Amino acid sequence: MFGGKKKPKTTARIETLIGQQTEIRGDVVFHGGLHVDGTVKGNVITEGGGESVLSLSERGTIEGEVRVPNVMINGTVIGDVHAENHIELAPQARVKGNVYYSLIEMAMGAEVNGSLVHRSESEPPKLSVDKAEAEQKGSAEES
Repeated sequence: MFGGKKKPKTTARIETLIGQQTEIRGDVVFHGGLHVDGTVKGNVITEGGGESVLSLSERGTIEGEVRVPNVMINGTVIGDVHAENHIELAPQARVKGNVYYSLIEMAMGAEVNGSLVHRSESEPPKLSVDKAEAEQKGSAEES
């Protein structure tokens, strides 16, 4: 209809489920598909493979950084979200942090309390601390 890029198809199927009555304290590292109905108090990271997908339901909460190529959010994330390929923010999505993306789809009602930062697909992820700022901070500590 608008002639833009087509939504990428992810072939990863959900292999791991964190249930509604479950709370994970610590980082979750996965490969493939992860669906979260419960709470994760830690980072959610995928290792290798650009086909990995995270699905966060309206009952789910993540308190930490998310680094997954394909992300579908309909719950709450308190932390930065890094989606290398595609991120979909459903109507009940609440993100309290920055969203780094290549392709974004955002439904009416979704909220982002932070910055939306577009990255080209070939651009590597940047550290949140600027090099000049780090050097300035280091020289201030020395004096």
